[in-house]
Amino acid sequence: MGAGVTRVVVVGATGQLGSGVVRAFRETGGYAVVGLSHGEVECTDPASVLETLVPLRPRVVVNCAGFVRVDACEEDPKRAFEVNALGALHVARACREAGARCVHVSTDYVFDGAKAEPYLEEDLPNPLNVYGASKLAGEHLVVQTCPDALVVRVASLFGGLGSRGKGTNFVLTVLERARRGEALRVVDDVRMSPTYAEDAAAAIVELVAAGASGVFHVVNKGACSWYELAVRVLELAGLRVPVHPVPQEAYPARARRPRNSALSTAKLEARGLRLPPWEDAVQRYLAALSGRA
Repeated sequence: MGAGVTRVVVVGATGQLGSGVVRAFRETGGYAVVGLSHGEVECTDPASVLETLVPLRPRVVVNCAGFVRVDACEEDPKRAFEVNALGALHVARACREAGARCVHVSTDYVFDGAKAEPYLEEDLPNPLNVYGASKLAGEHLVVQTCPDALVVRVASLFGGLGSRGKGTNFVLTVLERARRGEALRVVDDVRMSPTYAEDAAAAIVELVAAGASGVFHVVNKGACSWYELAVRVLELAGLRVPVHPVPQEAYPARARRPRNSALSTAKLEARGLRLPPWEDAVQRYLAALSGRA
């Protein structure tokens, strides 16, 4: 490896965000990137993590791995905590052993949604579901193990061809159903921060380059309801199907969701990092999808 080149290992590199992080580091230059899939490292096995990561001699490890299906986490809390909490701990311990900086990806679901405004990094977490609780536990374990860790909270991701764990994302689901001519019923009383995985990945690279540590909310600017997001997707795609706003209760789910999980980007912006508005992000994502067609 040449002088001045930083070796980065991305865990969960085939996922929606992880694949974007790999691309962003490679496109930036100055980084030698190793992407590890679930098949190449088992985060729930501490020996597997140590034996895989440490010999790679990384300077930075970005952990994008996770059990992200919210209702499935509720049904299998043991696995949720094994992956999202203990898995995060195992990666952090490998970082400490290797002398690498630890970058850990977390979620907006650490909050309960009781706040009317977008959440700040210093707001007190209070997760409503197992997924959020397991991710919050992961945050704590990472910071306890690597006090200079960078914890990045993302939200409502869309990008690529969907989430590896979920098989799709909200934008793709809206497009698929609309193209089948289905009328859509979309929740309008839950607010969040839609985030383009490519934008989040680029911001992670910039935070790493700046030597940032602590918790950062990395989402596209602004917030909306799922209904508003669906309407904008259809407008930009030129698809005309009925879209009906419905309350969250119209879709009974095993896991409770926060009514408001919008995240403030003020801390990120104070460092000179400004992610584009979510509307712009959706437009660019649709253009990228068209380019793949």
